[in-house]
Amino acid sequence: MTPAKQGNSPARVLFASLIGTTIEFFDFYIYATAAVLVFPKLFFPAGDPATATLQSLATFALAFFARPIGSAVFGHFGDRVGRKATLVAALLTMGLSTVAIGLLPTYTSIGLVAPALLALCRFGQGLGLGGEWGGAVLLATENAPPGKRAWYGMFPQLGAPLGFFLATGIFLLLTEVMNDAQFFAWGWRIPFVGSAVLVFIGLWIRLRLTETPDFQRVLDREERVRLPMLTVLGRHPRALLAGTFGALATFVLFYLMTVFALSWGTSQLGYTREQFLWLQMVGVVCFALTIPLSALYADRVGARRAMMLATVAILAFGLAFAPLFVAGSAWSTLLFLSLGLALMGLTYGPVGTILAEMFPASVRYTGASLAFNLAGIFGASLAPYIATWLAGRYGLASVGLYLVAASVLTLLALWAVRPARDA
Repeated sequence: MTPAKQGNSPARVLFASLIGTTIEFFDFYIYATAAVLVFPKLFFPAGDPATATLQSLATFALAFFARPIGSAVFGHFGDRVGRKATLVAALLTMGLSTVAIGLLPTYTSIGLVAPALLALCRFGQGLGLGGEWGGAVLLATENAPPGKRAWYGMFPQLGAPLGFFLATGIFLLLTEVMNDAQFFAWGWRIPFVGSAVLVFIGLWIRLRLTETPDFQRVLDREERVRLPMLTVLGRHPRALLAGTFGALATFVLFYLMTVFALSWGTSQLGYTREQFLWLQMVGVVCFALTIPLSALYADRVGARRAMMLATVAILAFGLAFAPLFVAGSAWSTLLFLSLGLALMGLTYGPVGTILAEMFPASVRYTGASLAFNLAGIFGASLAPYIATWLAGRYGLASVGLYLVAASVLTLLALWAVRPARDA
């Protein structure tokens, strides 16, 4: 890949890739937090709290099934029209869906229409994120100078901890400044409606970009394919399969450490919402710190090797899952969250780079996005639901074994990874 051409300065490229994914993940995580803390009480029929939580987590999972559709739609235009215009459209889709959630009436106002509308907006969030991630990674990696592809590729990945930090921080702030009655009456809507401000900032930055050098070269050589999705499925099935399962443990780990841990910690281990969110905030700092470390290491030894080593560590963490995540010990829980999210940073830093390397530039937007978001379906969409069911029936050790199994599949897939010839 070639250095950025004049008009796309490194600072602008990296900030545009970072700000976009920060906004996207902020929108995504405020839903994840609300799916545990708010939606079971406001958008589903009164009854068994555990059943309402599972129903809410089911709408959370819906976005992951929308993401591959977003990969196909936005990937098609990203590989046909260009990275810049497609990234703008993906950000708008995600942002409008998030603001709409903050304006929805609840179950007490319109009955079953409320969860139906919530599910529709959640689908829109997934659609937008399905097109966002791949474009942001390509914006960074396709502008990277030689020897710094992993370093550039980790900037959009930093959007995940930053978005989570902002999302958790705003919920903590709301907890401090209002009581539960105010929070459930209208306070929970503030993060969703307020995300419109971030979306406008992201759009302003991205509209000032020029096209990436790699895609411009595809245009100059007339290498665009008519149907990128069919080309990926027909000519690059091995790369798609290896990329999907190569990111599996990454997704399983993250949603166990965030959504499942928050739900289990506040329902079974006796933590208040505020207490557990503060513990998670410390863990997210560890997540953010290990992403650049993993990128530096990946540029030295290769993204594939860096991810394999991180996955071995995740496997070992799965075996220690239950002994660390126990009631009555805030220090043990803090260690559990810090270790788990630090490992998340080690695997998440190079994952964008390795997926981008697996597909030629003519179908890279579609291929990398589809692999990443299929991994989301298999690794994240049902992870909180499955983990809640396993923990309730077989105990927390079974959740750790679930993570171990995902790690084994990821190691096998990474062993099979082969870079594309023009990567």
